[in-house]
Amino acid sequence: MTWTIGVDVGGTFTDFHARDDISGREAIFKRPSTPGDPGQAILAGLGEMAAAHDIPLADIARVAHGTTVATNALIQRKGAVIAAVATQGFRDLLEIGRQVRPHMYDLNLDKPAPLAGEAMRFEVQERLNWRGEAVVPLTDAEAARAADAIVASGAEAVAICFLFAYLNPAHEQKLAAAIRARAPAMRISLASDVQPEFREYERFQTTAINAYLQPLTAGYVERLADGLKSLVGQATLGVNQSSGGLMSPKRTAAYPVRTALSGPAAGAVGAAHVAKRAGRPNVATLDMGGTSADVALIVDGETEIAFQRDVAGFPIRLPMVDIDTVGAGGGSIAWFDRDGLLKVGPISAGAHPGPACYGQGGTEPTVTDANLVLGRLSEAGLLDGAMPLQRELAAQALAPVARRVGVSLEQAALGVLAIAVANMTRSVRRMSVERGRDPRNFALMAFGGAGPLHARDVAAELGMAEVLVPPAPGIVCAEGLLVSDQKEDFVQSRRLPLEAGQMDAAAAAVADLASAAAAWFKAERLPADSQRMELALDLRYVGQNFELIVPVAAKANLSPDDLPPAAAIERLFFEAHDRAYGFHDPEAAVEIVNFRMTARGRLFDAAAAPATPGAPALPAPVGRRPVWFDAAGATETPVYRREALGPGLRFEGPAIVDQLDATTPVWPGDRVEVRPDGSLAIALKGAA
Repeated sequence: MTWTIGVDVGGTFTDFHARDDISGREAIFKRPSTPGDPGQAILAGLGEMAAAHDIPLADIARVAHGTTVATNALIQRKGAVIAAVATQGFRDLLEIGRQVRPHMYDLNLDKPAPLAGEAMRFEVQERLNWRGEAVVPLTDAEAARAADAIVASGAEAVAICFLFAYLNPAHEQKLAAAIRARAPAMRISLASDVQPEFREYERFQTTAINAYLQPLTAGYVERLADGLKSLVGQATLGVNQSSGGLMSPKRTAAYPVRTALSGPAAGAVGAAHVAKRAGRPNVATLDMGGTSADVALIVDGETEIAFQRDVAGFPIRLPMVDIDTVGAGGGSIAWFDRDGLLKVGPISAGAHPGPACYGQGGTEPTVTDANLVLGRLSEAGLLDGAMPLQRELAAQALAPVARRVGVSLEQAALGVLAIAVANMTRSVRRMSVERGRDPRNFALMAFGGAGPLHARDVAAELGMAEVLVPPAPGIVCAEGLLVSDQKEDFVQSRRLPLEAGQMDAAAAAVADLASAAAAWFKAERLPADSQRMELALDLRYVGQNFELIVPVAAKANLSPDDLPPAAAIERLFFEAHDRAYGFHDPEAAVEIVNFRMTARGRLFDAAAAPATPGAPALPAPVGRRPVWFDAAGATETPVYRREALGPGLRFEGPAIVDQLDATTPVWPGDRVEVRPDGSLAIALKGAA
């Protein structure tokens, strides 16, 4: 058992990246997704890939999976019927929220309805104080009353969030036990387990989302695990978290909220891996698939982590790879709004019927249709011709757009792409310029099936000098799953002044977290030489409302002795405050709010990727076709196969580079270098 398989399920395709952990041999594979049951495409694709690449199914040791099940359930509001249970007086917390308007001046914007309607929100007579001490104990009679009402409500899952339960979970656990005694199959989410931090609204909302997703996600993961067991025997299954690490099917079923950004996070991890191999430590990523485009920043080789994100309009307070998503993909539909303005996305043609050129019944114009009309995509089709594309159908779909705007078919196609590019450019600006970073100091890494088609236009708009295209751009998310660690995050809320006299109390918190991490290592049976603990503190000036997360220590077996002195931690906080706000106040008091521990390790060591084959000299083109790079008209352009371009090769555009999983246009005058790892480094014409 030597093979590790990364499987990423997208809206259009399911991607596979396989690697033999001993020899380093790799294989990639794509097949259409099955949106009704994503697991069908995974199981079928594993068999098809094994047959195509001579991989014995019995030799598969691990399958790492990036899923969109939770994301889609939130977006489409197709989760469970849930009951939300709060301390008496706080039943409407989910609806009241923070009274923050996401768009200050939009008077017609409504926030999403609570996941638990008014009739499904319950109160319990209990109360803990800020020290976690029982002020109003939860009696057996009250727990029984509440449990009876909850079970009678018809709820499929329950979210329980009591005040200060992150300091003392006893009341939440007592009510959960009462519910299980009456309904053993009921899915129950406790805030003290899901998100044991202060801030009641965020903690309650995160717990409610977890309960909302539990029945659907748990059922999916359990079916997939059973199917894998039947297909490949004892192979382990790891599911990617939003923070970029894998967790077991059991923990996925218990904490599905952690998978809200599972797929995009895998892409960011894969991009960081590729960037390191290519010698580019600072990159902005553009992961463009069939439905959306995801943008992230990789700084000094590391993905950036956010500890609160909005997903489908709901705040989730958990560690997540910091990603901005925009509705711009290959399947994004071009349409006119009521004012007659041309829009592109966020509505997508999806996998079925897909773009008009697929010939599956789609009639609306999409980004893919525009690329085909302009010659940037080949009529031979996708997946090395396994999915033929019909230019005539693409032209028919785009013709009404051209007529309405009063331009040629090609100009209409260029306009559709320009709008999609503008949407993606704004996303990159949000992740860079609006956070104090100059995009010109980054390379733009393009991946996903559609990323390389549009990255050059995005880079040019932002003044970026280089586009980097990975060896297998359409499979980067699946590759990210191959190199992902098993990972678990632990947190303990404990407010302490950052003073020398309080460091014993701080050390006690570190000891608790290190003990929890050690227990997790043991439970996951991770090899000792792969284990690593990373400690961070949430710090703020006394009186501030929000904190900065400051890494303070990292070690294989971290102990309280590894906690730096208060003065050293304060210096780290000042540096972080300078980066975030441009100043710090050395006289103001600083306090610790949360202690965070990340534990990570690997079950298997991934072998180094073999060098990309190919010749150092430019091979003969496999064809030529007219390509519209801009409004000036078509340019006769040679077409090359990616696998024929060897490391060290340099050439100048125009060119089209075709491969199984993506197409990369090279604009006239742009210079291409094939890096030692096989990545294409494209220097834009006129860039320094």
